[in-house]
Amino acid sequence: QVQLVESGGGLVQAGGSLRLSCAASGRTFSSYAAGWFRQAPGKDREFVAAISWSSARVYNTDSVKGRFTISRDNAKNTVYLQMNSLKPEDTAVYYCGASVRLGAVEAPEYQYWGQGTQVTVSS
Repeated sequence: QVQLVESGGGLVQAGGSLRLSCAASGRTFSSYAAGWFRQAPGKDREFVAAISWSSARVYNTDSVKGRFTISRDNAKNTVYLQMNSLKPEDTAVYYCGASVRLGAVEAPEYQYWGQGTQVTVSS
């Protein structure tokens, strides 16, 4: 089992920044790929970014390229999502996930999830 706990969400004005953290415990988190997803009210959970276990490969959805950066520190069992130039359409609950599959960009490919952290961007 892998337990994931997100933090760092909050209310920010458009153009602002937030850094989300996802702390992992349990089985060897460093052997898993990690990803961030988000879910707005009434919408499906959508892929935001993913990173391989070694950080050698990073994947981003087009809408966040150039604004969001995913990274991880395996020594701290933590994955981060640095979000800059935030827009109102980025408002959602953000979830961290762990997957045994490299390059997983679909929610069903993730075996473990955190409880989510709310990000609200005001205009």
